[in-house]
Amino acid sequence: MLRAAVVGVGYLGAFHAQKYASLEGVDLVAVVDRDPARAVEVGRMVGAPSVTDIAEIAGEIDCASLAVPTTEHHALAVRLLRAGVDLLVEKPITPSAAEGRELVELAQRGGRILQVGHLERFNPAIRSLAGVIAHPRFIECHRLAPFVERGTEVDVILDLMIHDLDIILSIVDGEVESAEAVGVPVLSEKVDIANARLRFSNGTIANVTASRVALKRERKIRFFQSDAYVSVDYGERIIRVYRRLAPDEPGGLPRIDIQEENFDDADPLFDDVEAFVHSVRTREQPMVDGATAVRVLDLAERLRDALESE
Repeated sequence: MLRAAVVGVGYLGAFHAQKYASLEGVDLVAVVDRDPARAVEVGRMVGAPSVTDIAEIAGEIDCASLAVPTTEHHALAVRLLRAGVDLLVEKPITPSAAEGRELVELAQRGGRILQVGHLERFNPAIRSLAGVIAHPRFIECHRLAPFVERGTEVDVILDLMIHDLDIILSIVDGEVESAEAVGVPVLSEKVDIANARLRFSNGTIANVTASRVALKRERKIRFFQSDAYVSVDYGERIIRVYRRLAPDEPGGLPRIDIQEENFDDADPLFDDVEAFVHSVRTREQPMVDGATAVRVLDLAERLRDALESE
C-alpha cells in the first residue's frame, strides 16, 4: 500500500486529496494545512487524519502532493525531498528557476520522483494533438479568467500563462530565439494581464495572452500550419481540425473539411495524480518532471525580465 499525503488543502489541494482517496492501493495517510479548521474539514471529507505540520507525519509517507502557495514551494519541497518523499508539486515548481534547479538536483541526488502539475498536459484535447500538429508556423493562445485572490502571490505569467508556455515548448521543435512581453498590474500589485511574443529557431512564432482580470473565462490555443488549422478549447475539451481539400472539379474552389472531437467526460487532475502514483511505483520518469518545469520557468523569467525592461 502506497502511503500518500496532501500538503496544502486549499481550493486545489482539496481536489488532490479526493483523487488520492479514490485510488486503489493508495492510503491517504493525512492532509496537511496550517489552518487547523481547513485541515479538519478536508480530512473529514476524504476520510483522512488532519495535521498542521509535515513534521507530524515524518517517516509515515512515501509520496505527497504539494499544493501550498508558490512562494512556499521551495522550503517545503526541500524538507520533504530530504525526508525521502516523492513529490508532485503544483505549477509553477518554484517562484524562480534557480530554486527550481535546487529541487531538481536534490531529487536526483536522493533518487526521488519529482513531478510538476502542469495540468494541461493531461487535458485529453491536448493529448489528442499527437499526430495532428506538425511544424506549426503560428500559435495563438488566449487564457482569460475573472479576478480571484488565489494565486496573486505571483504575476499572471507564473499564475496562468505558464500553462500555455509549457504546452508550446512541448510541441515546438526549436529553441526560443527572442521573447518580448508587455503587461500591467490592474487589481493586484503584480502584473495581471500580459502578452508575449515568442520567435523560435525553426521559424515558429507564438503569440500568448493571459489575463486574470477578464469579464469572461476563455482558454483556447490555435495552431496554424501548412496543411491544417487546429483549434483547442481547453475548458470545453474540444479539438477542431480544419483541413483544405482538393476542389470537387478542376478549376473549382478548395473544400474545407472540419473534424471535431469532444472529451468532456475526462478528469485531467485524476490522470495527473494517477500518473504520479504510477511513477512512484515504477520509478519511471514523469511526463512533466522537474527539469521540464524549470525549462518552462526559464522562459517565464525571460518574459518577466522583458516586462521590467519596458
